[in-house]
Amino acid sequence: MSFDRSRATLAHPAYLTGLREMSGLSLGIAAWGLVTGVAMGKAGLSVPLALLMTFTVFAGSAQLAVLPLMAVGAPVWVIWATAFCVNLRFVIFSAQWRPFFMRFPLRTRLALGYFSGDIIYVLFMKRYAEPPAKGEAPDGQIEYFWGTMTANYIAWQVPSVIGIVLADVVPTHWGLGFAGTLALLGLAYSLVSDRATLLAAVVAGAAAVAAFALPFKLNIVVAIAAAICLGLMLDGGGDAGRRVRAWLDRAAPRRTEGDKCQAGGAA
Repeated sequence: MSFDRSRATLAHPAYLTGLREMSGLSLGIAAWGLVTGVAMGKAGLSVPLALLMTFTVFAGSAQLAVLPLMAVGAPVWVIWATAFCVNLRFVIFSAQWRPFFMRFPLRTRLALGYFSGDIIYVLFMKRYAEPPAKGEAPDGQIEYFWGTMTANYIAWQVPSVIGIVLADVVPTHWGLGFAGTLALLGLAYSLVSDRATLLAAVVAGAAAVAAFALPFKLNIVVAIAAAICLGLMLDGGGDAGRRVRAWLDRAAPRRTEGDKCQAGGAA
């Protein structure tokens, strides 16, 4: 990206909007980044190696999933398979983003893929629910992405680096892991936007508990696979997915005309 293009992106209203909207969620991201940084130090990684990991991998869930495996000396193929399964959701994200960003050069699309994140995806798809028509190049979409990315990257990396550097002086009894879990739960709850998302979260939680006895924390992989399979079923055109979507639609509360009038009056 050229200097002029970068300056134009930073000054674009959509960039500032994305920066502002992501900043509202930064506290939970920062708490989890701090926990991840401390976890890398407690797992036995040296400070340079942990810094290399956080700046090159940039995938918090994958880092947390593989750290226990690295600490117990799990086989390399298990570590790679775990990281691969944890990040499979980005295949779905990329497929959803393709109509928005396919017009850009390959190097730009690779950068978008590297810096993408769960919350960036949710915020982007809420704002731009409909993909552009073929041949259309709407203004502001990629600037909005870079705005959310900037806030997300800073909110993650700064606390993560602090956690790595101070890992040896942070007492274990502070319970940062539990605090990070609470922050992540609050963050996840704020992203549950509909009944389909809630159903996927419940299925993933149930799968993780059911497979808790598996070695090498593979219950996390099972939970992710269960949620991804459910999401693919709901988004696909099969009969099972249509029946589940129809059931979710029937279970959703219906707004009466009186409710609409009250909402209009309150507005």
